Amino acid sequence: MKLTRYFCILLTASAGVLLMACGKSGSDKEKASDEFAQAQESIKSKIEELSKNVPEPSEIPYILQSTGADYNASLLNPTSKADSYLGRSDKVALNLGVYATDIGYLSSYEKTQEAVDYMHTCKQLADNLNIIGTFDESLVSRFEANISNKDSLASLLNATVDKTEAFLTNDNRTELAAQVIAGSFIEGLYISTGLVKSYPKDILPNDSRNLILTPIIQNILEQKNSVSEVRKMLASVNQTNEIAAIASDLQQLEEVYAKLNIEEQIRNNRADLVLSDANLVEITAIVERIRNRITG
Repeated sequence: MKLTRYFCILLTASAGVLLMACGKSGSDKEKASDEFAQAQESIKSKIEELSKNVPEPSEIPYILQSTGADYNASLLNPTSKADSYLGRSDKVALNLGVYATDIGYLSSYEKTQEAVDYMHTCKQLADNLNIIGTFDESLVSRFEANISNKDSLASLLNATVDKTEAFLTNDNRTELAAQVIAGSFIEGLYISTGLVKSYPKDILPNDSRNLILTPIIQNILEQKNSVSEVRKMLASVNQTNEIAAIASDLQQLEEVYAKLNIEEQIRNNRADLVLSDANLVEITAIVERIRNRITG
C-alpha cells in the first residue's frame, strides 16, 4: 500500500469534520457527516493500497528458506506471550501481524505442528479483537488439511491476513488494520535481518557468504520505501505511548536507509558496496528495538 502524505491530511481532516459536526444542526450536520464518511472511505482505500505493497506474510520467509539457511526458532515470538497482550488492543493487533508472519516462516520450513499452534494463537488474538470469520476453526481445519503443501499454506495465510485487514477496515477500525500490517511488516524485516546476523561467519569466505545472503540483503534494502510508508501510517493513528515510540524508531530507520545511498550506488554499478551484511548493522539494531517494543 503506497501511503502518501494525503493519508495524514485525510485523518486530520476527518477528525476535524467530526468535531465541527457536533456544533451544527440539521442539514449542516448531515453534510458534515457525509464529508466524514467520505474521508473515512478515502482512509480505507489508502490502507488497502499500502497492504498491497508491503510484503505478504509468506513472502519473506520463503525467500529466506530458498537461500538454504537453517531454520532458527529463536527468531519467532513465542506463543506463550500471547496472554500478556490481551486487553490491549494495540498490542493484540501488532502481534497478530507478528504471529501471522511467524506462521509463514514455520510453514516455509515445514514446521507443521508449530505452524498449527501459531494458527491457534492468531485465532485467540483475533477473537480478542472481535474479528469475525478470519482466524476461525474452519481456517485451522483447512490449514491442517493442507499441511503438506507449502504453496497452499502460503495462499491460505496471505488470504486470511488480507481478509483480516479488510474486516477491520470495513468495520471502521482502520487503526487496528494499520497495526496488523505494521506488525507483520516488522516481523518479516526482523526475521530477515536476524537471519543475516546469525548466519555463520566461519564456514565460508566473506565473498561466498555474501553471495548466498545477497537475495536476503537485497530484500531488506528493498524495504526502504515500505519503512517510510509504514512510519507515516503509524504516525497518523492514535498516538499511544507504544505507537509513538515505534513511529519514532521507524523514522530513525528511514534515516539509516537514506545514509546507504542505495539508489546512487546501484546507478554507479557499485551494488557490491551495499549488498554486504556489514551495512545492515544499524538497520538490524533498530529493527530489533522496534520488534522488542511490539512483542515485549
